[in-house]
Order: sequence, then C-alpha cells, then structure tokens
Amino acid sequence: MPAEAHSDGASEPQRSSRRFPTLTRDTARPEGGGRAASGEHSAPARQWPLLTVMGGVALGLLLVALDAFRIGSLVVGLSLLAGAALRWALPSVGMLAVRSRFTDLATYGVLGFVIVVLSMMVQPKPWIHVPFLDDIVHFTVR
Repeated sequence: MPAEAHSDGASEPQRSSRRFPTLTRDTARPEGGGRAASGEHSAPARQWPLLTVMGGVALGLLLVALDAFRIGSLVVGLSLLAGAALRWALPSVGMLAVRSRFTDLATYGVLGFVIVVLSMMVQPKPWIHVPFLDDIVHFTVR
C-alpha cells in the first residue's frame, strides 16, 4: 500500500495489519483528570482532591486501629462519598479521576454508601436495623 501524502509533502507509513499494536505507547487522560491547581503550585497542592480523600480514609483506618471500628469505618465511607462529590462538582480533580466521570461517581458513591450503611449495622447495638437481612441470614445459615 502506498503511504499517504500530507499537504507539507511528508508521508506517513500505513499499518500493514488491522490488529492493535502489542505495545501501548500512550493512554488518554480521563475526563477531568487535569491538574486541580495551576502548574505554579507544588505537587501536593495540585492533587488536593485525592489527598483529601486519602487523608480521610487514613484517618478512618487509624480510628479502626485504635478500636473505634464503627466511627472509623463511617469516616472511610464518608471520605469515599466526599470523593464522589468532588468528582461530580469539580471540572478537574487530578489523580482522583481514574476512569470516566460516570464510572468514578458510581464507584466512589456505591462503595461509600455501602461502607456507611454497613458501619451503621455493626453489632453490638446497631444504629440501623434492616429486618429482611435477618431473614436472609436465617435462610442461608439454618
């Protein structure tokens, strides 16, 4: 196959196969994956949304390690929900953007919600009680 000629006279070789290349040379940045602050700021300041969520998760895990399981896991879940809110509200969130905006919102939101609900159901003395879960446990265990 002949190479295509460009307007400036240069030509680009055509791929001989329709297969994808075996070595990926570049990936596209996810939507909203640009810097959260301008380039003149330090690296941590440019990644403040990710550091905020990670700081909240670290605080929650520290609380769990210090024997405050319910409060610690609640902080972890709320941190993930805050990550979903930041991903939804801000146009650029830096490295907090992993995939598309929808996928990040769904992942952070669902995981955060599930962790918050489970932390409120922890025994002893649960803060919320879901009756049909007792039936499911009794049906599957007994």
